[in-house]
Parts: sequence; structure tokens; C-alpha cells
Amino acid sequence: QVQLVESGGGLVQTGGSLRLSCAASGRTFSSYGMGWFRQAPGKEREFVAAISRSGGSTAYADSVKGRFTISRDNAKNTVYLQMSSLKPEDTAVYYCAAATLVQNSAVLTTLFGYAYWGQGTQVTVSS
Repeated sequence: QVQLVESGGGLVQTGGSLRLSCAASGRTFSSYGMGWFRQAPGKEREFVAAISRSGGSTAYADSVKGRFTISRDNAKNTVYLQMSSLKPEDTAVYYCAAATLVQNSAVLTTLFGYAYWGQGTQVTVSS
């Protein structure tokens, strides 16, 4: 069983920055592919960013490419999402997720590959 706890959300103005963190339980964090997703009111949950087990490969949604950066620290069992140049349309609940049966270099960009999810953290960008 993997437990994920997100933090770092909040209210920020357009153009501002936030860094989200996701702390994972367990001693095998380096074997998990990790991802960030978001869900705005009335919309489906969508992919934001993903990172491979070692951190050597990443993937981003087109809507955040160049503004968001995903990273991980396997020694701290934590994955991060650095968000810059935030826009009102980035407002959503952000979730981190863990995939436990992945190849070392794989980055998963769909919800269906992830077995474990955090409770989410709210990000609100004011105009």
C-alpha cells in the first residue's frame, strides 16, 4: 500500500508561482513512476506531468509545457511540481499519483496506469 500526501497549494495571482510537493510512504519510492493530474470544477481529471522512476524522463501536457517542471527526490520519497507563470485556467485540485508496475524509463500520461492517488491540494489563480 502506498500513501501519498500533497501539499503546497494555495491562492496566487496570475503570473505567480507555486511549488507542490507529494510525500510518499514506503521504502520503494524509487520503483514508482509518478505523475501529477488536476481537476477543475465540472471537468474531468486531466494529465499535467509525469516523471520516470529515476527522474531521467519527463512528460508534460501541452497546456503547461514551459511553465511547469516536475522533479523527484528519491532519498526524500517526494515528487515536486514547480508551477510558474500561473494562469486562471490552472485553477484546479491537483493530485499526485503513483504507478507501481512500470519500467525504469517509462512516463505514464493517462490516469489508468496509476494505482495510488493522493487526496489533492487546491490551487487557485486569481485574475
